[in-house]
Amino acid sequence: MGRWAPDARGRLERAALELYGEHGFDSTTVAEIAERAGLTERTFFRHFADKREVLFFGAAALQAFLVNEVDNAPASAGPLGVITSALDAAAAAFFEERRDFARQRQAIIAANAELQERELIKLAALSVALADALRRRGVSDPAASLAAEAGIAILRTAFGEWASGGGELALSEHIRAAADELRAVTAGDRTAG
Repeated sequence: MGRWAPDARGRLERAALELYGEHGFDSTTVAEIAERAGLTERTFFRHFADKREVLFFGAAALQAFLVNEVDNAPASAGPLGVITSALDAAAAAFFEERRDFARQRQAIIAANAELQERELIKLAALSVALADALRRRGVSDPAASLAAEAGIAILRTAFGEWASGGGELALSEHIRAAADELRAVTAGDRTAG
């Protein structure tokens, strides 16, 4: 495939995932990714700041989408309901068509402590942005922070189930199930054990 072929970002992403899976994240170089994709290193750096960003590209767009969903939610909706609805909308907009990528991505991140740390940092930033959006809606603290953190817990649980192949349910179904479980746990309807 020539360098002029379309979808350079997608080609780089696929090449990186293949190489990370074959050789491990740490052992893969940008030069190898570019070569596998039939592109130059310069092209790689036009699309990604570094080789980690292949796995985290789109985090800013996801955050902007979720914040927009929270900002535009009905005024009558409660904080956790607003967050859950935003996550549900993001499932279709960002993830559903990329399940294979998500599975590969999660396996690569799980095998690398540095990537796990980066994932946690991205999720923490997302939680802060969601809490800020809730505060703009008039939700006071600690409710805004708690709802945002609960939303991140819902997302992590649902995404983990979905990406690990927990049946063929859609991500939005996993999100709703995780939200229901959280509500049941906080209402005292579930016991440890």
